Amino acid sequence: MANVFKKGMGWLVLPLLLVAGGAAAELKIAVIDTQRALLESEEARQLMQAAQSDLQGDQNQLQTLGQQILGLREQFQKDAEVMGEADQRRRQKEIEDKQIEYEFLANKLQKAVNDRRQELGQQMVPKLEAVLKELTEKEGYDLVLERGAVMYADGKHDITRRVTELLNEKRTAAR
Repeated sequence: MANVFKKGMGWLVLPLLLVAGGAAAELKIAVIDTQRALLESEEARQLMQAAQSDLQGDQNQLQTLGQQILGLREQFQKDAEVMGEADQRRRQKEIEDKQIEYEFLANKLQKAVNDRRQELGQQMVPKLEAVLKELTEKEGYDLVLERGAVMYADGKHDITRRVTELLNEKRTAAR
């Protein structure tokens, strides 16, 4: 939905630029990939590495559990013909219980990842907005568009790298 909105906004801007005619030559436009600018910043990388380290135990546990389930299934398929019905039901229940545990842990891990992404956004978006405002005022941009909302933009209009560099400079200066 948001992507459709962004693309729609790009199409709304185009007629505005065409109508502006001669004034368009004076219009200073920039394009930014905000997600890339954030994720390539040093602070975001460090925050993501910390989150990865914190969640590594759960990821390892999930992987181990997945391997156990595969092993139990393979063993069940191999032994099913020589097992009695009671043993088959017991093994199937064991596999189902492990599968439920796996799904629970996968959901828990996904929630933790989503929570970390949200925390990252809450920490980094205000910093990105401040840097973008500073750069916009300094460079005199009249219009800054999200890269995803634009069908084509010459690379000379892309300020993503400059925004990332400013984020890194601000972080270094704050230390």
